[in-house]
Amino acid sequence: MNIGAASDASGVSQRMIRHYEKIGLVPAPPRRGSYRDYADADVHRLQFIANARDLGFPIEEIRTLLGLWSDRDRSSAEVKTLAEARAAELGRKVRVLDAMRRSLTGLAQACHGDDRPDCPIIERLAE
Repeated sequence: MNIGAASDASGVSQRMIRHYEKIGLVPAPPRRGSYRDYADADVHRLQFIANARDLGFPIEEIRTLLGLWSDRDRSSAEVKTLAEARAAELGRKVRVLDAMRRSLTGLAQACHGDDRPDCPIIERLAE
């Protein structure tokens, strides 16, 4: 199948497919004339990558996960360790984002939002 069909089947944009090929996450498929010729296995790999991205895994960890996926002798403990580390990092980010949200909410509540120039939001940003 061509890149458009692979994109439709995997849910990964053509641009990202090319990017994943460029960085080596997806092997460059054989060509049929001037067109890339993707197999079902390529689509499955792209779906795996998209699912990993949706769970917040960065590219290098996806590279590791792809290696583990293809290694039938892998230990599930390796996969679990990666997932737990990613979950912990996401938890840290959630706490940071929540603190940011609380700060912004507090600043917005302290702002009169009228015609006066005094604004605690601007004052905080200028600190």
